[in-house]
Amino acid sequence: MPPKTKSMRRQCGTMIAHQRLLERDPGFRMRLMALEAQTANRMQSALAPPKIRTIKVHAHVVYNTPAENVSDAQVKSQIKALDRDYAAKNSDKSKTPTVWSGLVGDARIRFKLAPRGIHRIHTTQTEFGDDDSVKVLAPPVDPKKFLNIWVCTLGGGLLGYAQFPSGPTNTDGVVILNKAFGTVGNLLPQFNLGRTATHEVGHYLNLHHIWGDVGLSCGDSDNVADTPNQEGPNFGKPSFPTVSCQNAPNGDMFMNYMDYVDDDTMVMFSAQQRLRMQATLAGPRSGL
Repeated sequence: MPPKTKSMRRQCGTMIAHQRLLERDPGFRMRLMALEAQTANRMQSALAPPKIRTIKVHAHVVYNTPAENVSDAQVKSQIKALDRDYAAKNSDKSKTPTVWSGLVGDARIRFKLAPRGIHRIHTTQTEFGDDDSVKVLAPPVDPKKFLNIWVCTLGGGLLGYAQFPSGPTNTDGVVILNKAFGTVGNLLPQFNLGRTATHEVGHYLNLHHIWGDVGLSCGDSDNVADTPNQEGPNFGKPSFPTVSCQNAPNGDMFMNYMDYVDDDTMVMFSAQQRLRMQATLAGPRSGL
């Protein structure tokens, strides 16, 4: 019998890429500070449900081997999965514990593949990191109007990474591991529901990790009022309740899309997270 292999855990490179960008672009930090104030004001003034916004997507499939050249069907399955999760039409939202079920709802964000929105780029490079080099090879299409998603082989155990709003346009968008992209094709079994993109697009729309990004600390925040404070990421398939940071009896909201659990365990955004994304679409990403 062959030896058992250790199950892969979710790893998002967004904050590593984010810190590098802050060092490279000093003005980015100031723009983010201004954005945070604007976001808080927009969230406080939101009264009626916002209109439904449809985000058009350009997908850049960057491949070395034929197996990495994911099919049109796989790309379209990811767009469908994003549409499902952001509309809260996922049947597994029923896994949300009763205490938080009232927070689940439609983010009023939809996704659609742009006309001629699949671009295929062959490369001799066998893998990429979180340094945006894949975006140099395949530049984004009008990132003020479109969500650009790069699909490629990522090294170092990365599943994906994203750029927060107000960053440079030439690197704006989301990068996803080709084996964690969509719901059909050659996918990792624990990341086969398209939710790596759901998570990373959350960052793109200005959501932070639910524990607040510092990690192993109870002193940080994701700037969202209705997500419990938690110490750090959860992995795999935790059981409810999972308690940290004195947040008993309900514990961590590990089933939130902005935690690190497996695809079949993350099932919801909170009400305040949805407001935060809508504030982003009314602000720095209004061109979408």
